[in-house]
This record gives sequence, structure tokens and C-alpha cells, in this order.
Amino acid sequence: MRMSRKPPDFAILFAALVLTCFGMIMVFSSSSVRAYYYFNDSFYFLKRQLIWSVLGFIAMIFFMNYDYWKIKQYEKPIVFVMILLLVLVLIPGIGKIVNDARRWIGVGNLTLQPSEIAKLGMIIYLSCGLERKGDKIKSFFIGILPFLIVMGCVCGLILKEPHLSAAVLIGMTTLVMLFVAGARIIHMASLGIVGSALALVLIVKKPYRLKRLLSFLDPWKNPSDGGYHIIQSLYALGSGGLIGVGLGRSRQKFFYLPEPQTDFIFSVIGEELGFLGAAFVILFFMFFIWRGYRTAIAAPDMFGKLMATGITTLITLQFLINIAVVTASVPVTGMPLPFISYGGSSLTITLSQVGILLNISKYTEVK
Repeated sequence: MRMSRKPPDFAILFAALVLTCFGMIMVFSSSSVRAYYYFNDSFYFLKRQLIWSVLGFIAMIFFMNYDYWKIKQYEKPIVFVMILLLVLVLIPGIGKIVNDARRWIGVGNLTLQPSEIAKLGMIIYLSCGLERKGDKIKSFFIGILPFLIVMGCVCGLILKEPHLSAAVLIGMTTLVMLFVAGARIIHMASLGIVGSALALVLIVKKPYRLKRLLSFLDPWKNPSDGGYHIIQSLYALGSGGLIGVGLGRSRQKFFYLPEPQTDFIFSVIGEELGFLGAAFVILFFMFFIWRGYRTAIAAPDMFGKLMATGITTLITLQFLINIAVVTASVPVTGMPLPFISYGGSSLTITLSQVGILLNISKYTEVK
């Protein structure tokens, strides 16, 4: 396959670099107290994030220069590795348990989160399969059902960890990619209704999920238990005002906010840098999302369109859900902020996705 090549979309690269570098600053600011208390090293989380960021940038550069359509030949090995890792993480002795969840594989501090790999793996699998289906995607049983079965198996394994938010992300991204591939609206609407009902059942079946949902509706009803996380996040955002209390001067990171360097890092941003700092982050994400979907629209082939759509949608959903959680717009769920939150697997996979997006942008046909 030969296509004319041009420089990558440097706007996407610039946005990714700015958000990642800004994330390094905020990871250190939000985690220094916790790192010193637990590990006697204020730089504990920062040093690990720097190592993963270097690996992520190497992966980004590789994928940026590796013609994206060549990824098709690795579709089956990618799916095999994805399923294998999701199975291995559930095996006692291989998967590590943290906070009652078995989501990591690794030894000591070197860990890998298979669900992060599954997000990218599903995007690649769906892009390859949907391109082959062509107009058959209009048929539910021939065009859609096979992908739903694979998605159901992957999400089922992820729910066993348990990791509901990752399963929901994969499900929502799959629906968007099916729609872009040409699936009928009636099929998409039906799947959306069924998916929402299934998510509600999964929430009700687990007491801690139901507790989070009820606490979200009225967090001040039980401020020391179910509503604690939401209230502390709102305290952080509210005390930041317009310009914030100052970088590194957050009070909520002193063991009030749960995991301030991961799921609630945006709360620390709002407290230390105020409305202006939070707006800076949101605007850069919006800029990245615009350029990502622009790349998808202008991609020269269906495989590129689907890949760019899936990657941009996945990052968009993570961004929106994280912001919604910390602002008490949706119930609390574990969702890192892309590029910014602490987490090696998440950062490395996200930068790898950016590399693929940049590669696709080399061949876009913008008029």
C-alpha cells in the first residue's frame, strides 16, 4: 500500500507533550506528601512516572514512524496476547491484588495493567474487522454480533478483576466505532439501551457500587463514608478560586483526597492552580480531541478512520469521565486523567496511541 506522506500533525504532538510534561509537575505536587509518608522519598512517584514516560515517548516515536496499515498483519497475535494477559491477571500468584482488585501483573514495583493493553488491542481488532466487513455491518447478526461476542468476552474478563470503568470504556468506544463503520442507528440505539441496563444491573449487584451511586445523589447525607470522596474533591476545587492557592500548596493532598496523584489529580490542579489552571487543562484536551477527530475524518482509508476514531474516542471518554467524577457530575469510579495521572501502563499505552494517531495524520487528505 503506497500513499503520499507528509509531516505528522504537530498540533497533536504539541498538545500531547504539553499535557504529559504538565502531568509530571502535577504528579510530583500531588504525590510528594504521600510518597514521603509511605516510602520516605518525596520523589517516589515522580521517578517512576519519568521512567514510564521515557518508555512511552520511545513507543510514540516508533509508532509515529511505523506505517499504521502494517499493524493489520499483527491482528491475531495482538488479540491472543490481550486475552492471555486478561486471563493471567486473574490467576492467584500472577495477578497482584491492590485495594481488593486484581488488575496488575508484575514483580515488586514493576507492574503492568492488562486492561490498558486491552483498550488498544480492541481498537486494533475492531479497526481490522470492521474494515473487512464493509457493507455487511448493516446486518446485526453478520456484521455486528461477532464483534459484540469478542467485546463481551474481553469485558467479562475485565469485570472479573473487577474493573467496571474499563469495561464501560471499551463498550462505549466499540459502539462509536460501529457507528462510524456504518452500523444502523436502530442497532446502535438498541445496544445503548441494553448496555445501560446491564451497567445498572452490575452496579446494583455490588454493594460498594450501589453505595457510590446513592452517595453521588446526596453526598452530604453521609459525609464521613460514602460521600467523603466527592465532598473532599469539591472542597479542593472550591478552595482554588480563580488562581489557586499556589503550586505545591494543596491542603487536600494531605490524606484528605483519595489517591490524589491518580483519579483525583484534577482536584489538586483546581486547588493549586485555580479555575485558570483547570481551564488550561480542559482547553488543551479539547484542542487534542479536535485534531484527533480531524485526523479521523481526513484519513485516506477506512482502517485509518476507525483507528483514529477509536483512539480519540477512548482518550475523550477518559477525560470526560475523570472530570465528571471530580466535579460530582457522575458517581465516583476509578478513571485516570490521560497524560496527567500517575500510572505507567496508562501513560505508555496512551503515548503509543498518540504515535499511531500521528502516523495516520501523515497520510490525511485535508481539503
